[in-house]
Amino acid sequence: MTHSNEDPLPATVLVIDDNETNLYVLTSWLRRAGHSVIGVASGEEGLARLKDVTEPLPDLAIIDVLLPGMSGFEVSERLKRDPRTAHVPIIQISAAAISPDDHAEGLRRGADAYLDQPIDPGELLATVTATLRYARARQRAERLAERLIALNGATLDVYSAVGFHSFASAATGGAAGVLASPASAVFLSPHTQAVHSMIDEPGSAVRIQPAPPGLPDQLAARCLHQETGVAITRLPLSQWRALLPTDHLDAEVALAVARTKRGRPPVCLAVPASALHGADDEQLLQQLANTSALALEALRTYNEEHALGLALQRSFLPKELPVVPGIELAFRYLPASEHAEIGGDFYEAVQTVNGLLLAIGDVVGHSLTAATVMGEVRHALRAYAIEGHPPHQILQHLETLLRQSQPGITVTLCLVLVAPDGRRLHIANAGHIPPLVIDPRDGPRFHHPHGPLLGLGLPHPEPSVVPVPPGTRLLLVTDGLVEVRTTHLDASLAEFREAVAAGPEDLEALCDLLLSRFGQNKDDDIALITALFS
Repeated sequence: MTHSNEDPLPATVLVIDDNETNLYVLTSWLRRAGHSVIGVASGEEGLARLKDVTEPLPDLAIIDVLLPGMSGFEVSERLKRDPRTAHVPIIQISAAAISPDDHAEGLRRGADAYLDQPIDPGELLATVTATLRYARARQRAERLAERLIALNGATLDVYSAVGFHSFASAATGGAAGVLASPASAVFLSPHTQAVHSMIDEPGSAVRIQPAPPGLPDQLAARCLHQETGVAITRLPLSQWRALLPTDHLDAEVALAVARTKRGRPPVCLAVPASALHGADDEQLLQQLANTSALALEALRTYNEEHALGLALQRSFLPKELPVVPGIELAFRYLPASEHAEIGGDFYEAVQTVNGLLLAIGDVVGHSLTAATVMGEVRHALRAYAIEGHPPHQILQHLETLLRQSQPGITVTLCLVLVAPDGRRLHIANAGHIPPLVIDPRDGPRFHHPHGPLLGLGLPHPEPSVVPVPPGTRLLLVTDGLVEVRTTHLDASLAEFREAVAAGPEDLEALCDLLLSRFGQNKDDDIALITALFS
């Protein structure tokens, strides 16, 4: 009897039977049906063969129940207890143990089917076919579940990527992890450079190198016949190597290409074609390619907006500070890390009829809106200062401006007006980090009196006046320099004050010291302005 086209693919079958005639007959039937057969005469020999990790496991085991020494029931039980062999389906056969109780015990102890001898060859082969069909369907379902879990993890990784290199690792490593194979990826970086990334196996290091210009579009032309979407194709190794000679894949390639927006570059993922075992795996690869394209598009859009925001933010800041006799000034401005949101920190120094006005502030929040409001507040501040308004009136005018043009936005702002003789500071603080006054005799102290934040619609008190002996220094900072999320602000300010007390007197050296000690790996902008009154 031959197997029909509806039978599963040929399998490797382990037959355990101590009767040489039965073993020969069973082996002959199975081989004529196209299966490969491993025949052994005892349970111990069968278990030893299954424990040999250098040999592939059989797809099915046919086990005689009444074996010498170890029974077929015990052999089946041991196979099902071992995680390595638990998935192997078992057909038990017997010419003596044929009662309903024998059948029940065999099924209870690990058999997937139970046949009484003598066995009709057609019934045996049909049972083999049905058992393999069920076992393979279960294995496909388990593999698909594992790969869906891997796809979920890869999706989280590509959407969590905060930069180009982490995206390349997530996308390429995700393809390898989902399909348990080597993988390659080709795409454009956010800086429009063609990139080729490779991984040899799941969990190994991802290698990233430049790719030929125009390669993503060349690959897309192979299978993506519309402007957007996702598609998959297979390329012979010769064609793949012609396109990408340095790639490590060494057999026929399955290529998935996804493009999310018209005119935008595609994302291309490639794995060995042998890693795809059916339509389910093709869909998984396409899903990951599409997810990667969406994530890269979001990352590219974020980088474009971030660069625009930084350019806008920097255009609002002063290019240089005024030169005032008897006053030395130094400043630093450090944007947040590349992947942090745009902030609203700013500083200003403007010469007025009432003296030199120093200002430092921060629009609450992180967004392009914060940067825009920062520019509006800074320009208004300069205009009010040049008109000759004292600090508390400048704050009141800004309060009115915010209430009318930016309701709901709040701003912290500290103004320090240096009297023309350089011997007095008029300090008006609207909810900002207190200024640090470094007296040459008494050392640094924070000037704590302050009024409410701007934007709350509350009145602002008149400035307090602080005398300035010769040699006094003033330090104004934004919260990005001194705030630590896991530390109380008072403790951070105390540590900051001690660092200033022990630091250099030179303003430039002091700025560098403070940024080096307090300004590393911050997710907020940092502004710092300092003055020395001689």
